[in-house]
Amino acid sequence: MKKEKTMHELAKEFPNKTYRELEKYREEDRQQEAGACIIGEARKDREGEEQDNPELFKTEIDYHRYWKDMYEKEHKLRQEAEGETTIVKGIGANSPEMKALKLEVEALKQQLHTDREHYKKENNDLYNRIADSLEVNESHQKLNGKLQQRVTDLEEDNKKLAHEIEDRVHRMRKAGL
Repeated sequence: MKKEKTMHELAKEFPNKTYRELEKYREEDRQQEAGACIIGEARKDREGEEQDNPELFKTEIDYHRYWKDMYEKEHKLRQEAEGETTIVKGIGANSPEMKALKLEVEALKQQLHTDREHYKKENNDLYNRIADSLEVNESHQKLNGKLQQRVTDLEEDNKKLAHEIEDRVHRMRKAGL
């Protein structure tokens, strides 16, 4: 059993037919599927409707033509817009300005890579200098600690010697000398 086509599918298949003609075609398909041949009866009914109310029939045809024309206009506009978009993309990607900008981007990437390597090296050198300075600072602190200890020892020795001299001077004065 074949699938019944929608009005949209029929309109795509037969773009020059009116809505009314497509309805007739669709009705014929229905009748063929059912195995009955009532096409003549349906035509007579429709023709009778047309004769009974010709103004309604004309209005319906105008309505369908209006929508068909609108669809065709919109379809044409969409195709033109898609074509223009494709052209703009094609021209834009291959334009001299775009090529120049791509070259500039590549140059900037290369410069960034070069600068990054330079700053990495400079940063590493600075870390090494800090490490060396900390090492020198530590050795100076040790040396300063030793010198402080020596100064403290010398001050104590100086005090002891000063007391000893005072004691001798004091003893000599007592002894009368």
